[in-house]
Amino acid sequence: MNKIKNIDEIDLAILEYLQSNIKWSVRLRLRELAKKIRAPKSTIYYRFKKLEEHGIIKKYEVILDSEKLGFEYIVVVLIRGKYGPKYHEEIGELLSKNPYVQIVYYVLGDIDFIIIGKFPSKNKYMEFLEQLINSSKIERTSTIVVAKVIKEEMRLHLVQNPPK
Repeated sequence: MNKIKNIDEIDLAILEYLQSNIKWSVRLRLRELAKKIRAPKSTIYYRFKKLEEHGIIKKYEVILDSEKLGFEYIVVVLIRGKYGPKYHEEIGELLSKNPYVQIVYYVLGDIDFIIIGKFPSKNKYMEFLEQLINSSKIERTSTIVVAKVIKEEMRLHLVQNPPK
């Protein structure tokens, strides 16, 4: 895929705004959704609010094409931490602070964490890796570099008619 050329500060500001404030476009589409499922717009609005309040809808996001924006260095990093009190919370916080790290999973097994990050360059990733290597809380890392994205989706497959 080709990178988009000539993205300026205004384009970036728009993309950043959309990522942070996608909720506005959902509200604009309430009428459309109400019409589609044959329910009053007020009912749809009420249901949205309820789903948000109960934390079922965690947030609204815009999915950007990372490759076209130059985030072509995608990595999966397996991390083993040094055990100690609350080590998983401390390491999890450390890993989460990097703006290029998109996913941090604390897992059970031979490794303690799996992270997925999208970096604009190998050098930016190497800076992050140096941080990990120099941390007294991390015992070992293993990096897998993604060669090609086949499928990338965070949607849940919700069954229309679940069994009773």
